[in-house]
Amino acid sequence: MSNRSLEGKVALIGGGAKNLGGLISRTFAADGAKIVVHYNSEATKRAADETVAAITNAGGEAFAVQGDLTKAANVARLFEEGKKRFGGIDIAVNTVGKVLRKPIVETTEAEYDEMAAVNAKAAYFFIKEAGRTLNEGGKIVTIVTSLLAAFTDGYSTYAGTKAPVEHFTRAAAKEFAPRRISVTALGPGPMDTPFFYGQETPERVAFHKSQAMGGQLTKIEDIVPIVKSLVTDAWWITGQTIFANGGYTTR
Repeated sequence: MSNRSLEGKVALIGGGAKNLGGLISRTFAADGAKIVVHYNSEATKRAADETVAAITNAGGEAFAVQGDLTKAANVARLFEEGKKRFGGIDIAVNTVGKVLRKPIVETTEAEYDEMAAVNAKAAYFFIKEAGRTLNEGGKIVTIVTSLLAAFTDGYSTYAGTKAPVEHFTRAAAKEFAPRRISVTALGPGPMDTPFFYGQETPERVAFHKSQAMGGQLTKIEDIVPIVKSLVTDAWWITGQTIFANGGYTTR
């Protein structure tokens, strides 16, 4: 049974329609928060509508906002719509990301630009608008990747374009500190979602599983309680990247 620890709070979830973001949206709603469910495109609209329906059918409050967050104006609109609907925003969690596993010598300029836009640019302006918009004492969490602590092949653009978020997080933590807004980055291990399997061979999946406790991938259910902790009791953690991966890797 939930302890309703987010009662009276408003949470905006970037990529909040499905997978990790969808579970965060539903869990935070069950804990009492009003939810702004962001989704990227028409392809994700059904999942966003289902998440909103699940929340409202359970007695919560939520609405969905579509937007390509690689455009700064869309990020600003997302936060403004959330603020207009619910009167203010207390928590902003960004789960938006794109994975590409490809050798450097085969990566095109268009692929690099898209990865940089989704993983770095969108994250930067999400943090910017959260810092500009959030209520005093707000919480900002960006989902990054445990590959930031790994030494491997194939993921140059994914890890490389998530890496700047660490520096965005540090600067924002200092700049937003006078308003008691904490800013953290959370790096899960390889997650048991379609986001991961499309990039890997069965042999590499088996290897990734072998590197963590119990021989398993990170589950979204493992990550949500950590996100919740960072926006409630563990708010004193700020400016840091936290690796949550069952021992998969660390620095």
